[in-house]
Amino acid sequence: MVEYPPIPQHRIVATSDGRRQGARPCRRWTPKWVDLMPFQCEHDGVIEDHFGEKVAAHYDGGPMFEPEVLGPTVDLLAELAGDGEALEFAMGTGRVAIPLANRGVRVSGIEFSTAMADRLRAKDPSNRIKVTLGDMATTRVQGRFRLVYLVYNTIGNLLTQDSQVACFANAASHLEPGGYFLIEVGVPDLRRLPPGEDARVFSHAPGYVGYDRYTDFVTQQAMSHHFVANARGVEETRTPFRYVWPSELDLMAKLAGLSLLHRWAGWDRSRFTGQSTSHLSVWQKPA
Repeated sequence: MVEYPPIPQHRIVATSDGRRQGARPCRRWTPKWVDLMPFQCEHDGVIEDHFGEKVAAHYDGGPMFEPEVLGPTVDLLAELAGDGEALEFAMGTGRVAIPLANRGVRVSGIEFSTAMADRLRAKDPSNRIKVTLGDMATTRVQGRFRLVYLVYNTIGNLLTQDSQVACFANAASHLEPGGYFLIEVGVPDLRRLPPGEDARVFSHAPGYVGYDRYTDFVTQQAMSHHFVANARGVEETRTPFRYVWPSELDLMAKLAGLSLLHRWAGWDRSRFTGQSTSHLSVWQKPA
């Protein structure tokens, strides 16, 4: 079941192919054979919808859908949810939500892209998963949840500190007492930049190169560039994001009334260190 609530304070216009545009968000899309993150973003108050029907039709697949990735992910989320309900922010086509529901967890989600939500619904004909269309920083759904989770670097899709803070507040408002908010996100690569440089290649494969360019160190803005070679030549896609540090996320959690419970380097619950390139953090709401 997909719900279509009004999206407050967002200017909505139509694109030439019928997709919606408004104040937030957009997603970054890359070829499914490249191990990269989905993306939402806000740019000058206008949505750049990278996740319309054309992209949604080919979104599923690639390393992030492999059992060795999804297994530990679903194990941990199911453990945190227990006998309660789970809410996923930016749930896409259900990469995580569907296997989590298969484990018996009651799952709801917030997703901006109609095309992505329609793909999820097609894979969930019994309507076990309730999907609400809207912005994960402001959209409210009914109920209280044992677990709210935001995976695959999606917190960086919100391009301002204020919107990231609002996302934490929105998560906290959905949690039952003692509930958990989980985020999976990379650690910024700035420490690996040579002096005087502002860009770093994060992935490459035959016919593909992706790099991040850090464009504003004050407001923590960056731009991902994706170059894909095909029959038409070489095409470039650019998507902005706001990088955020673990300590900054802890402060956002504190402002939302949450406290850090766990921080791991990945879904295998390995120890987070100063050399970790990503982290999995869990904050808890007071009981």
